[in-house]
Amino acid sequence: MSELVTGEAVALELRPARLPSRALAVLIDLIVVMVVYIAVTIAVVAASASLDDAAQVALSIAVFLLVLVGGPIAVETLSHGRSLGKLAVGLRVVRDDGGPIRFRHALVRGAIGVVEILLTFGVVACIASLVSARGRRLGDVFAGTLVVRERIPVAPSGFAPPPPPWLAGRFAELDLSAVPDGLWLAVRQYLTRMHQLDPQVGWAMAERLASDLATRTGAPAPRDVPPGAYLAAVVQERQARESRRAFGSATAVAGPSPAVGPGPGAGAQGAHAYPGARPTAPSSPPPPSEESSAGSRPTLPSESRPASGFVPPA
Repeated sequence: MSELVTGEAVALELRPARLPSRALAVLIDLIVVMVVYIAVTIAVVAASASLDDAAQVALSIAVFLLVLVGGPIAVETLSHGRSLGKLAVGLRVVRDDGGPIRFRHALVRGAIGVVEILLTFGVVACIASLVSARGRRLGDVFAGTLVVRERIPVAPSGFAPPPPPWLAGRFAELDLSAVPDGLWLAVRQYLTRMHQLDPQVGWAMAERLASDLATRTGAPAPRDVPPGAYLAAVVQERQARESRRAFGSATAVAGPSPAVGPGPGAGAQGAHAYPGARPTAPSSPPPPSEESSAGSRPTLPSESRPASGFVPPA
C-alpha cells in the first residue's frame, strides 16, 4: 500500500499497479495500436502506390511515429493518464504527488516507452518494474509518474484545514513555477497530518517548509502570517490556478467558497486548525459611549480584519 496526496491535499491510500496488471494493460493497448497501425499503413500504401521508393519510406516512418508513438501520447494526455488498456484493467497514470499528468509527462513516457517496450519487446520495462519498489518502469522514473490502481476501496482520507479567509487572494501574484513536485508533496503531507504532530515539532516543520517555499518562489514569507497558514494559502492558490487552467475562469470565479474557511460558530474549531494556534474567546462589543449613543455609528465586528488565531507555541 502506498500513500499518495492529490492536488486537493487529500491523502489517499492507493495501491501501485504491479507487473501483471500493467502488462495486461500494455497488451490491450498494443493490440489496439497495432490494429490501427496496420489499417493506416494499408491505406497509406494504397494511396502512395504511384510515388517513388523514398517517398514511400518517408510515409512509412511518419505513420510509425504518428500512430505508435504519437497515438499513446495523445490518448494519455487527453484522458489524464487512462488509455484503453488502463481503463479496462482499472489503472491510471498520476504524478508523484498524486495529481493528473500533463503533456510533458505523457511525452516522456511515450518516448522512452518506444525503447523499453517496442524495441526490446518489453524486457527492459519488465526488469525495471520488478526492481522498482512501486513497480515503475524507466518512463515513469524519468517522467516523475506512477501507475496506480483505481478500483480498490479508499481509506478515510485526512483533512487539510483551509487558510484563514483574510488570506484569500493575497498570493495571487506569487511565481510558483520553480516549486518542485517534491516540495508540494511535503507541504500537502504536512497540512494533512499537522494536527497529529506535537505543537513544537509542527511549528518548526512549518517554518522550514515555509522557508523552502519562499526560497523557490523568490518572495519572502510574510512575517504577519503564521507558517502553517502561509503554506495552506499558497497551496490553495496553486489549486485555484490549476482549476482555471483546466476548467476556465468561470469555475475559478464560482468556486466552492463555502469550503474556504469555517462558518459562523466554528471559532474554536478554526482556532485549532494549525499547530501553535490557541482558541480565542469571542469578545463582546464594548458598551456604547456617550458619543456613540449621541449619533456616531459604532464599529461593526465585520469592518475590522478578522484575527488569524495563530500564535507561536509557548
